[in-house]
Amino acid sequence: MYEKAFSLLELMIALGVAAIIATFAVPAYRTHVVKAHRLDAASALMRAVQFVESARLAQTSESGEAIALSAGLNRAPPSGAAVYSVAVLPESPTNGGYAIEAVPITPGTMQDDACGAFVIDATGLRWNRPPDATAPLDAAQSASCWAGKS
Repeated sequence: MYEKAFSLLELMIALGVAAIIATFAVPAYRTHVVKAHRLDAASALMRAVQFVESARLAQTSESGEAIALSAGLNRAPPSGAAVYSVAVLPESPTNGGYAIEAVPITPGTMQDDACGAFVIDATGLRWNRPPDATAPLDAAQSASCWAGKS
């Protein structure tokens, strides 16, 4: 009469196996999402660099006005929910004419990320800094952030 039904023991074993699989799958998925967001930030900065370089070439030598990023270039990813805010920083004695940074949006999924803000300047130097600090992370950690490995 009850030969085609699951017993309580079989159901508990199936739930236990599903829970064990979930304990490995959820952290792996979150790690993958974090890496994808970091790569989105890096690619957004590369697109912004191309835009700024083109705009600087188009400017006349007399006009020194600041270059603003257009819609879609001022965020990462360019469509969907923004995770990073991208902005052009003013010229400083060390950045070669400009720097562009991608800062995690707060509150958001990347606000407590170890890589923090991504920065690239006109000289091609790339680094990361914590969101609330100006001092950069060490070179090895920045390199792994830009490569999407950390």
